[in-house]
Amino acid sequence: MPVDPVLLLLDATAQALTLLLVASGLAVTFGLVGVINLAHGELLMAGAYTALALDRAGLGFWAGLALAPLFVGLLGLLLDLLVVRRLRERPLDTLLATWAAALVIRQTVVALFGPASHTIQPPIEGSVLVLGAPYPAYRLLVMALALLVTGLLTWLLFATRVGLMIRGTVADRTLAAASGLAVRRLDAAAFAFGAALAGLAGAATAPLLSIDPQMGLGYLLPAFLAVLVAPAGGPVGTAVGAALVGGGESLVSAFASPVVAQLAVLGGAAVLLRRVAGRRAGRER
Repeated sequence: MPVDPVLLLLDATAQALTLLLVASGLAVTFGLVGVINLAHGELLMAGAYTALALDRAGLGFWAGLALAPLFVGLLGLLLDLLVVRRLRERPLDTLLATWAAALVIRQTVVALFGPASHTIQPPIEGSVLVLGAPYPAYRLLVMALALLVTGLLTWLLFATRVGLMIRGTVADRTLAAASGLAVRRLDAAAFAFGAALAGLAGAATAPLLSIDPQMGLGYLLPAFLAVLVAPAGGPVGTAVGAALVGGGESLVSAFASPVVAQLAVLGGAAVLLRRVAGRRAGRER
């Protein structure tokens, strides 16, 4: 069966932008705060279940989309205050602690909602013609949301005083602290903001996926790869990484099995990571 090139391009773009939305929060916690947060997938899942709970309560999907970032952001702030802040200088311990937090969040969701999967109806039905091909309207909205989030993050980091303080802290924590910046507060705020973005991604993608306690695991590795293979830091670099990982997997899966597509993306990511590591080692010499 011939592949429609317009639909192929739209699917690849949709997957890349959806991954960008998921990876944006991880780019904040890992790229800016320097924490490998293995609970990122569970924070995304918490956002999806928040949207599900509010939809079931009769408040509608849009209330869930608005409130999920607030709830998950507070959850991320609590995680930072109780766990991450105490272990920030010990990366391995932070890795294990966030993995343990992920298990706690997952089991809490199972206790509250059960292990079965759930669905949410898309708030916008129907399709829109794009270059003559019909495409789901809500999927296009999620794509636009990913671009909006990327634009707002770029503005926040490079055009505001808060962004200047964050970038200064990332460049030299000791100098930033000596200059009077509240480094710990900035770290906590950045971690909570990254969690809020994960909650937003979870709520936004909830109508597109099966909502279950394992849903975050499928996005964790691709999101990390998107952040790691980014040719440059910041939201724009994350966008390029998401295009390489998400878009590349979508394009390959159109001509091969999903397993082959995942292996191809992992192999390509490994090559890129090795080159990036080699360049960094060369600069350090």
